[in-house]
Amino acid sequence: MQAIQYPEPLPQHVAIIMDGNGRWAEQRRRPRLFGHKAGADSVREAVETAREVGIRHLTLYAFSTENWQRPGLEVKGLMNLLKNYLRSELDTMRKNGIRLECFGQKDRLPDDVRKMLNRVIIETKDFSKLHLNLCLSYGSRAEMIRAVQEIGRQCEAGELKPEDIDDQLFSNHLYSTGQPDPDLLIRTSGEQRLSNFLLWQLSYAELYFTDIKWPDFRKDQFIAALEEYAGRQRRFGKTGAQTEGVSTA
Repeated sequence: MQAIQYPEPLPQHVAIIMDGNGRWAEQRRRPRLFGHKAGADSVREAVETAREVGIRHLTLYAFSTENWQRPGLEVKGLMNLLKNYLRSELDTMRKNGIRLECFGQKDRLPDDVRKMLNRVIIETKDFSKLHLNLCLSYGSRAEMIRAVQEIGRQCEAGELKPEDIDDQLFSNHLYSTGQPDPDLLIRTSGEQRLSNFLLWQLSYAELYFTDIKWPDFRKDQFIAALEEYAGRQRRFGKTGAQTEGVSTA
């Protein structure tokens, strides 16, 4: 049987803004929660695809700090979906060597959700096949303010000097510390903005926007995004010749 060929080069870290669940459901004249349930299936497929092709880090924007403003019934439904997802996927994570981490304000989550989340984090902490990061009650501005406050306290305590602060030190105070910045950002459902997501970490990421709503974003659509990424040249401020190692002298 011939091995499947995936696009190369692959991104080491993919971040996804999973948008469009509610609109997908409304188009079908169903409750918004119906769309979120369908979106959970796309999460499973995205995780499986990332593991299968060899992506090492996958970060999913699951629930923002702004999402707490949604109707209470929808928020409660989302929290129940999250808890059920974590419970149902724990065995799969163990089997496939997937490590779960959480970016965000875990203390704002309901007690039962937080307990299940912490259980999965603890039980998968030694795995390394795929790092799955769920952004829960997450906002990038809040994350950066938190980092500044921590650094400020260290300066006050005499543990740091202002001149010690650089990119790496600041990065070490973010939720994503120890992981590479995303190479590719995918956003579904046609919106073309970052929505307070990983603003520091996405500085040099390739951006990929698709009109496909998240419940319809499956393996084929993920591979299409990876193919688009593989065809781009990442220069990081250098010239194309420098990036390719070609002498311009």
